[in-house]
Amino acid sequence: MNNFKQVFTIKDLENVSGIKAHTIRIWEKRYNLLEPQRTETNIRFYTDENLRKLLNIVLLNNNNFKISKIAKMTDEEIILHCREITINEAVNSDAVNALKLAMFQFDIVLFNDTYSKLLQNNTFREVFKNVFIPLLNQIGLLWQTDTLMPAHEHFISSLIAQKIHINTEKLQFSASNPSKTYVLFLPEKEIHELGLLYLNYELVLRGSHTIYLGQNLPLDNLDFFYKNSKEIVFVTALTVMPHDDKTPDYFTKLDDILKDTPHQLLAIGKKTELVKDFKFTSNIKLYTSFSTLLASLPVS
Repeated sequence: MNNFKQVFTIKDLENVSGIKAHTIRIWEKRYNLLEPQRTETNIRFYTDENLRKLLNIVLLNNNNFKISKIAKMTDEEIILHCREITINEAVNSDAVNALKLAMFQFDIVLFNDTYSKLLQNNTFREVFKNVFIPLLNQIGLLWQTDTLMPAHEHFISSLIAQKIHINTEKLQFSASNPSKTYVLFLPEKEIHELGLLYLNYELVLRGSHTIYLGQNLPLDNLDFFYKNSKEIVFVTALTVMPHDDKTPDYFTKLDDILKDTPHQLLAIGKKTELVKDFKFTSNIKLYTSFSTLLASLPVS
């Protein structure tokens, strides 16, 4: 099956670019910046090439290029100016747009250029908080409006994951607080791990000993840790799994496993709202988001 969305409505373009459909139509008619195509029934549609060009136009326009000037540029000149901006400026809002553009163009060079420029004036934590999180939030909205295809999300997510892994590896030489071990995992069929990966980075940065087990983990795979007499803090995140009707059973099972042990479970995600009124017999704490959990941890 083809995972690439190649046909877009003007509403899709508005959702991705943040430019109102009315303005996009003006740019088309007055400046011929985009050339939509039409179906046999005369319905307008846009290609992925149109979308990429619009994102470039928005980036230039946000950096003091007048639309009338952009309209006189060739496509190659537009791309060249955009690259210069993302390399030389890379302020937060422009960086998010540049990374969106990199996602839709599958452009690793643009992603890495933007990221490298951000690191010149920001720590990795600042880049993640001020650029990656807003980007991921926008990606979530694009999913809701059926504008984004899996290939795009997988591409950008894998690049961000690489950066988290690299920065975590730089820290993992020794733990200054080895008395407590954090075991991080995702439920079965849960694959959205960027938040958990970043949490692992934050824990390591604070000197904690972590064991990262990753996505799609059956609970019985944790048996080795349950039987450990040393205190363990299990950390899991529930984004799409288990399904809502299965979530209470999932927590009931966790509660039963952890009772009469010294261990703790930190569960993160909106699905924790489904069990917020549970009376757990074990040490289970619920957090609706990664930011609320991070705020409760000792500051590094």
